[in-house]
This record gives sequence, C-alpha cells and structure tokens, in this order.
Amino acid sequence: MFMKKLIILLSCYFFVSPVLAAELVGWLEDVRILPADLLIKAKIDTGAKTTSLNCDCTLILDNNGQKWVRFSITDFNRKTVWFEKKVTRMAIIKRHFGETQQRPVIKLGICLGGIYKQTDVNLVDRRGMNYQLLVGRQFLQGTHVVDPGRTFLAKPTCEAEIRRD
Repeated sequence: MFMKKLIILLSCYFFVSPVLAAELVGWLEDVRILPADLLIKAKIDTGAKTTSLNCDCTLILDNNGQKWVRFSITDFNRKTVWFEKKVTRMAIIKRHFGETQQRPVIKLGICLGGIYKQTDVNLVDRRGMNYQLLVGRQFLQGTHVVDPGRTFLAKPTCEAEIRRD
C-alpha cells in the first residue's frame, strides 16, 4: 500500500511539476522586444506554430552573400526602432483558404512575463490585424500555459542584463 501511494505521488510530481513551473499568460499580453526595449501588445496564439511580427518597410539586403532584412517596429508609445537582422531562413506559411506565403525569418529577443527567449520570428505585413505580434507555440512550449479566457496576466519583467543581449 505504501509503495502504491509513493508511486502515485512520484507520478504526480513528474507529470504535473513542469506545468506548475510554467508561467500563466492570457490570450493577450504585453511583451517586450529586447534589447530595443519596445513594449507592444501581442496575441498569444496556440494555433500558430511560429511567432509573427508586423514590420514596416521590409527590405531584403545582400550582405556578402547572406540575406539581411531592414525593418522598423513601433511600440504603443509611438517609439520606433529600426532593426537590421540576418535572415536565418525563408518560411513557407500556410494561410487561410489553403494559400501559402514566403516570409523572412529572423532571431529576435522577446520577453513574455518573466521569461526571455531568443526566438524565430517571421516578418509579415500585419497592418490589417489588431496586434502587431502573434506569439506562437514554439515560443510558448515548456515555459508558458495559456488561459484563453483572460488577458494581461504576466507583465514583461525580464532582468536588465538580458536587455543588453
């Protein structure tokens, strides 16, 4: 009997503890783009595999045979920061109604709640959307749990030394 209780207790620990350690977020959250320190609203979308960011003035540059992209991000305080980032790959994104689209993918530092990650972000014109950043499953996996009925549960509080990334 004791062994049975011990096995149940240990299984609960191993299967539940990763979820308990994850940060709870709502379907809308403020996130920080680092190291530029831009604060923007993001839709948390578990239906999307990758993270997508609205970008203005996307321009693909050739830098010694490598593709780079130049774009700007404007936060809700109207602060605009220009970025030049290496394109790590071109993603084929399946859109509504079965059509596909090619998008440049870059690495970008994102802080959601108290968790900072360098993550793949595809760049796309999201001007017609309500939120300029859509955070997908690849970013959330293993570190965040989403409550789809709530919003703004986790303020972006990543440590200052990460901002110098």
